[in-house]
Amino acid sequence: MEATEIRKLAAVEDRHWWYAERRSLLAAEVRRLRVPPGRALDVGAAAGGNTRVLARAGWQALALEYGADGAALARERGLAVVRGDATRLPLAEASVDLVVAYDVLEHLDDDQAAAREIRRALRPGGTVLVAVPAGMGNWSAHDEAVGHYRRYERDTLRALLEAAGLHVSELRSWNVLLAPVARWRRRASTGSDLDEVGRVVNAGARAVVSLERGLPVGRLPGLSLLATASRPAEPSPTPSR
Repeated sequence: MEATEIRKLAAVEDRHWWYAERRSLLAAEVRRLRVPPGRALDVGAAAGGNTRVLARAGWQALALEYGADGAALARERGLAVVRGDATRLPLAEASVDLVVAYDVLEHLDDDQAAAREIRRALRPGGTVLVAVPAGMGNWSAHDEAVGHYRRYERDTLRALLEAAGLHVSELRSWNVLLAPVARWRRRASTGSDLDEVGRVVNAGARAVVSLERGLPVGRLPGLSLLATASRPAEPSPTPSR
């Protein structure tokens, strides 16, 4: 993502409905893990909005950001930050309990290398939470403006994670209810959707998208896909006789 988009994101993410609801989703997913907080890595953290969610939940959270601007903004927010490439994570093998990769894989030319690195960094039994934009049929000027290489289908995301040696336990859609409106809007758009929106529109969109938390819409087409996967636990050694 370009530095200008990173700074735009940092300026609006505390208020914008999309980022606010995505943080709520992440907080809920972390609670669902029902494990003691350990070491967590937020890949492609940008200004650290999701890293703060992890830290508030008690995790020892590290923000990984490739760009200097995003890393500097995350540090300004008091977060632990390391600059690095998602395809060559600067972490030891099996060194983290949780990896969050929300809206990062689509920005990478080699998403396969990133998926393999995530698996390598996870301890056996550790979890990765992934969010990506859904459906190449939804491709628009927004994707080009924010530096996407692709959008994902369910089968391509599952195949990517499984090829890296991860076990996918859940795969569902998000941002389903607003998808028709977004598709209509983006047909006339010439840039990204990261701009500030009016207070009334922001509140209305947040109310609509938050309805999905209690509705069975995860199998319907949406604008994003959410996946939960894990590094399989290593088998116990066979006792010698």
